[in-house]
Amino acid sequence: MTLDKNFDPATIEARWYEHWESKGLFRPERDDCEPFTIVNPPPNVTGSLHIGHALDNTLQDIIIRHERLKGKDALWVVGMDHAGIATQMVVERQMNERQEKRTDFTREQFVEKVWAWKEESGGTITGQLRRLGCSMNWSNERFTMDDGMNEAVLKVFVDLYNDGLIYRDKRLVNWDPALKTAISDLEVETVDVKGHFWHFKYPLAADENGNPVTLDDGRDYIEVATTRPETMLADMAVAVHPSDERYKSVVGKEVVLPITGRRVLIVADEHADPELGSGAVKITPGHDFNDFEVGKRAGFAAGEMLNMLDGEANVCQTADGLIPEEYIGLHRFKKDGVDGARERVVQRLKEQGFLIPHVSKNKDGEEVEHDAEPRTIATPFGDRGGVVIEPWLTDQWYVDAETLAEPAIAAVKSGAIEIVPKSWEKTYFNWMENIQPWCVSRQLWWGHRIPAWYGTSKEHMRLAESRVGTISEVEDTIKAQQAFVAMTEEEAISKACKYYGPEFDIFVGEIPISNIGSERQAIALQRDEDVLDTWFSSALWPFATLGWPQDLVEEAVSGEPVEPRISDGKRPSTSSGLTAKPRPGSDLARHYPNDLLISGFDILFFWDARMAMQGIQFMKEVPWKRLYLHGLVRAEDGSKMSKSKGNVVDPLGLIDQYGADALRFFMAAMESQGRDIKMDDKRVEGYRNFATKLWNASRFCEANGIGASKTLAAPEATLPVNRWIISEVVETQQALDKALADLRFDAAANIIYHFTWDRFCDWYLELIKPVLNQGNDSENTFGAEPVEARRKDESGPSTSSGQTESEETKLVAGWVLDQIIVMLHPFMPFITEELWHAMGERDYDLIVARWPEPGAAIDKTAKAEVDWLIKLISEVRSTKVELNIAPGTKMTAHVRDGDDALQAKIARQNAALDRVGRLEAISFDPAPEGASAQIVVDGATYVLPLAGAIDIDAEKARLNKTLEAAQKEARSLSGRLGNPNFVEKAKPEAVEKARADLADKEAEAERLQAAIDRLG
Repeated sequence: MTLDKNFDPATIEARWYEHWESKGLFRPERDDCEPFTIVNPPPNVTGSLHIGHALDNTLQDIIIRHERLKGKDALWVVGMDHAGIATQMVVERQMNERQEKRTDFTREQFVEKVWAWKEESGGTITGQLRRLGCSMNWSNERFTMDDGMNEAVLKVFVDLYNDGLIYRDKRLVNWDPALKTAISDLEVETVDVKGHFWHFKYPLAADENGNPVTLDDGRDYIEVATTRPETMLADMAVAVHPSDERYKSVVGKEVVLPITGRRVLIVADEHADPELGSGAVKITPGHDFNDFEVGKRAGFAAGEMLNMLDGEANVCQTADGLIPEEYIGLHRFKKDGVDGARERVVQRLKEQGFLIPHVSKNKDGEEVEHDAEPRTIATPFGDRGGVVIEPWLTDQWYVDAETLAEPAIAAVKSGAIEIVPKSWEKTYFNWMENIQPWCVSRQLWWGHRIPAWYGTSKEHMRLAESRVGTISEVEDTIKAQQAFVAMTEEEAISKACKYYGPEFDIFVGEIPISNIGSERQAIALQRDEDVLDTWFSSALWPFATLGWPQDLVEEAVSGEPVEPRISDGKRPSTSSGLTAKPRPGSDLARHYPNDLLISGFDILFFWDARMAMQGIQFMKEVPWKRLYLHGLVRAEDGSKMSKSKGNVVDPLGLIDQYGADALRFFMAAMESQGRDIKMDDKRVEGYRNFATKLWNASRFCEANGIGASKTLAAPEATLPVNRWIISEVVETQQALDKALADLRFDAAANIIYHFTWDRFCDWYLELIKPVLNQGNDSENTFGAEPVEARRKDESGPSTSSGQTESEETKLVAGWVLDQIIVMLHPFMPFITEELWHAMGERDYDLIVARWPEPGAAIDKTAKAEVDWLIKLISEVRSTKVELNIAPGTKMTAHVRDGDDALQAKIARQNAALDRVGRLEAISFDPAPEGASAQIVVDGATYVLPLAGAIDIDAEKARLNKTLEAAQKEARSLSGRLGNPNFVEKAKPEAVEKARADLADKEAEAERLQAAIDRLG
């Protein structure tokens, strides 16, 4: 086909993507080839492509396309996350628009509605990933709620439970009162909010003999300060630092809390900072993460800690029943104009004389009392619920992350997992070595329902029957219930039968009416209402997406294969002397461990570390050999993108404007290890121009009879310019392979960019024009019509191979263009596939072509000669620009310090020097008297007489005037940067710009001075 005059990305992108996908080219059959595997971080089913997705997926696609071109069995696993909270919110919001509520339906009915939404509206992002050009294995697209993943999730939960690595516990969680569920740290956004710091008196209680207790300074109270006064309703202690002399005499004594009258201990704990406020801290272990740890150190069990709020953050009665009735049911904050618990507590403490006012001075210097001290407080908000997160004491399921982390730490230390950049290792170790139990339960209906069924514990039954023990002994839900964790309901019933004994009948849900009056006792098991955190299922992504556990087979420990034993019709069971291993030949056996994971650093702990833990636990191998962590894409000024700031960039808008290839190349070129990317539309536009440059270069080749190459190896070449460009291809391919192997995306993009634009388009195609035009007087330029066909004996000199120089050059040029198209393909897949087919008949598509194998050595002689030619022409052109000489002006040059070898080079390159360098003659005779410009290249001096080319005096005056302006501006910038006030107080970006401007002006002044010196 003939290339259109103008490059239009929109016309080619959809066509080629549909072609690749429909032909199955993202996963060609290569079972006998070396495997290479990456898994895509599964985007939320509710999500849409944002600029972070564009970066993450572009980098992955560059790697997978490169490995595919190298002939590997390249698998890019793709799928979506069911996004428990986000999806449930979307569906509930739609229901609300129809005046429906989730609770109007059964759980099963609601889940059916979610599946219906998923099929109709979910997964918008997958189409957007296609627009970006992501060559994923869509034929095996996974979903974290599909049957295979569901089986994997249940098995992991059950196995971890059986190994003692999953357990129920009462601990504090991040509770979202709007969503009424626990959420992960990643779903918490900290926002600076204007608030207050209140100071209160906590009266010291009399000692055991009724004697009053006072501090050494005579005060009969301890002063405490808080930003959350409402939580005093559940205070359980006051903490002071062990070394604080002010309070040593009262450690172990008690205070009487205002309002509730609860007597609580004064404890010594290093959490209290003697330098902060009064040095005494109120401790509410049921509603503050730090206080929870202080409470444990003070001897409070989690089941004993007081909870004063319900799931909607309304005040409820504590276990000791000491909160006055007037507070019960109040919201924690002011709501709908009605005072909340915070306002009520402050008001009552003020009325009772326990509020210590904050004293400040007004503008007249007079002291003024206020109820509280103004403070800006870092406050946690739920990223979806939009309300303040409440640390809440509740029963949840936890993973023993500390135990699972040990082999994951060892894997990085041993090198089994390589983290790139290496600087992230320290962060990884710090977090993993201080890891906390992982809360994996969520109070939702959409998700993997926890495979646990509960019945009354035998201990609780015994206490109830004998009527012994206090309420506190049996009120703990965890102690009162016996959990039966199993893959299926049938297995749970079987476990319950063994636990309770043969005298009990076991049912799930309600006890049937038919059983009423039976002599046998009945137990009704209740299924856990909670679902699992979505990070739990995505932690299994590297192996569950490849067929685990379905593709496990059991082998004897000796290695002898045995027939799989199926316990429930689906999965192999384990028993003594057997071990489960991937089925030979399966994707699980072939593609685990994965080769590489590319991820944003912000999910290093939430996803990456958890995959490392689960992969090692269940596959006994690391999930991937390398982990590459990229930065964030920020706004142009370096700030974080957010909707509230209005600086969010839509990648689809950039694709519409500049094309997917341009956006992809921008992402690669800007991705420097360890650094964030600053968004810059102008750079994206620049890479669109780069694509246009390649398009026009291809049109030039097409117009001059240069077409697709028929060989993978470099053609034979005799002309220095052809031997030079072949050497450049060899060097480029080697450097590009190394950069990609080192995951230096910026270096890789820079390498192929400069070879394509500078060496091929700007120099090689210009230098070969005289050869292509042998026997033709007309000037040929990009986009010109082809040179008329001539008989071989009229088309110029022949090479040693019997070809004409023109024929050799066309073969080499076609081969080089092919190498560019292939090497550029991972970065710019659409334009390269289009050009691949446009340049000639092909037996296969570019996406499954062969990576360059030039099979040629670097010709140092040819490189040196053409590099000399390029330097000489560049210096001549620069001199013309500096001296204001028209670019097309032909000049002569006189050589000093030249030798015979230089004369031979000039003779060989005479046509290029004349046609491209506009040097119509180069003489070794002395230059005539008069003004001249002198340039030095490789030790030889070239004198360019200027008589008749310019007005020497006028040019000197112009250059001096421009030089003075540049020097003046440089002095001004230097003075500004020398001012400490500017450097210290100005915005960093302003200082950086001033330094860059100074460097530019100083460089400009140097160039101008050099030009003046040339004029003599």
